[in-house]
Amino acid sequence: MSFINLLFIGDIIGKPGMEFIQTWLPSMIQKYKPDVVIANG
Repeated sequence: MSFINLLFIGDIIGKPGMEFIQTWLPSMIQKYKPDVVIANG
């Protein structure tokens, strides 16, 4: 059986949300190694 690692991010709002994601996302990708990242803005 195959699995897909998914990182889902919800409710990115405005400039503060984008700045946070730009800072936080690279470390989360490195830590969890997702196959797919889905962001809801």
